[in-house]
Amino acid sequence: MTYYGSKELAASFRTVRKNTLVVAQEIPEDHYGFSPAPGCRTVAQTLVHMAVSLRFPEQIHFTEHRSNLEGVNFMAILGPMLAEEQVPRTKQQIVDLLQAEGDKWAGLLETASEAFLGETVTYPPGMQPPARSRFEMLLGVKEHEMHHRGQLMVAERMLGVTPHLTRQMQERFAAMQAAKGAGA
Repeated sequence: MTYYGSKELAASFRTVRKNTLVVAQEIPEDHYGFSPAPGCRTVAQTLVHMAVSLRFPEQIHFTEHRSNLEGVNFMAILGPMLAEEQVPRTKQQIVDLLQAEGDKWAGLLETASEAFLGETVTYPPGMQPPARSRFEMLLGVKEHEMHHRGQLMVAERMLGVTPHLTRQMQERFAAMQAAKGAGA
């Protein structure tokens, strides 16, 4: 496999987690109980979910080194993670959890060999697709985090906070406009 190495995958995840940590810091603690709609996780629950959800792929790929997911008791792994989302925590405890779990995950990614990343993992019968490369599955962890960070960025807007990535983009556009105006 030459498309991507473990160091780059780890660095890419660290960038995603760094941006998640900024969002976690920017939302005031008194809004950590905010839920954008009935049935949705609160800000705190979403952040904890993002932190502890790394434990599932850790178990599958690094602890058990499974190449076949048939027979996996998914709820035995996911159940405790879902319960953790309900545990009351302070903002700082959540930020610390995000940092610790993210550091651990990035460290695991760095240990992955090219051969490991290229392995095929098969799913239980009936799932589509029936198999994926380990690399694709590990890349999905980053996609999962970005999905939930997008939800949090909408929550930020609902709470009157302009997300940091939006502010940075607005600053770049303003600088380009100013440079264009100066050169005219």
